[in-house]
Amino acid sequence: MHRRRIATAAAIAVVSALTALTLFASPGTAFAAPDPQPEPPASVTVPGAMAPPAPSASLEAVRLRIDELYRQAASATDAYNLAEERTRKQSAELVKLAEQMAAGEARIEELKNRAGAAARAQYRGGGLPPEAQLALTDDPQLFLDGIGRIQQGQKATKDLLAELTEAQAGLVAYSKDAGLQWEKLEDNRVKREKARKEITGKIAEAKKLEDKLQKEELDRLLQLERQAQQQAQTQWLDSGILQEIDGRASEQGRKAIAFATAQIGKPYVWGAEGPASYDCSGLTQSAWAAAGRGIPRTSQEQWRLLPRIDIRDMRPGDLIIYHADASHVGMYVGNGSIVHAPRPGRHVTLAGAGSMRILGVVRPDR
Repeated sequence: MHRRRIATAAAIAVVSALTALTLFASPGTAFAAPDPQPEPPASVTVPGAMAPPAPSASLEAVRLRIDELYRQAASATDAYNLAEERTRKQSAELVKLAEQMAAGEARIEELKNRAGAAARAQYRGGGLPPEAQLALTDDPQLFLDGIGRIQQGQKATKDLLAELTEAQAGLVAYSKDAGLQWEKLEDNRVKREKARKEITGKIAEAKKLEDKLQKEELDRLLQLERQAQQQAQTQWLDSGILQEIDGRASEQGRKAIAFATAQIGKPYVWGAEGPASYDCSGLTQSAWAAAGRGIPRTSQEQWRLLPRIDIRDMRPGDLIIYHADASHVGMYVGNGSIVHAPRPGRHVTLAGAGSMRILGVVRPDR
């Protein structure tokens, strides 16, 4: 009896085990979930399979980082453009000084030749000074005429020496100025190279971040960028600012707008001034140059040197300066819009005037 109970219990255990295995293996059969297993890291993907899209928050962080890198590159571009402009001016000044030095040297040589001719004439006269020769004459008229010639000769000699001294002093001054201009030229070349390295570094870092993204992520990144710009523009318009902005473009302003809008579709290239490509301040400078008005090369210099006006007094053709460091500029074209060259990888385009943080407004033709 005891053995029978043991056998029965064993049989029940086997049947239960078999039933459990059958239920676990049968499709559509409900069963309790097994203990959770550790999930593979999110970065692990099956070879050949598309990586899962990054969460929106992470992609937004990438967008903000890329925007910051391009903004830093724009600021460095301003430093590069300023150094480049000063280098051109200093090079032109050095050429001018070199021409002045050459003219000064030629003048000194001429004056020396005249002084030498006077010395040779005195030698041919027996080595006696004019005063001594005059004292030996017996002709009163010759004596009187000689006095006049001596006085004229003395004045000519004095003038010759003064002119020679002045020419030599001028040559020394030109040499000194040339030395200072050369030092400034070299200093700006160093600044320009430093800015160039910073620009290329920031753009390369931004490009590296973009290259890590899948096409779907890049599309989403562009969508997030546009959404952020649209949100900023909407907030700007909701302030009622357009109701207060009703200025009309000047004649020069209309010419500048016509030039700038004709460049729409051309690529942004840092340091470019046209005609095939532009950076932001290269576009605005070229547009106003086409209108007959010269303005500074960089957005920071445009902000520093051009007359500032209240945004409510803004009219088409005015320049809107963006960001706290004045590293971007666009031209207001009316109806709440600007034309601008945004950044590397983008083209000259129309955008909302309030789509970026406005620092202020300047008017080139005030």
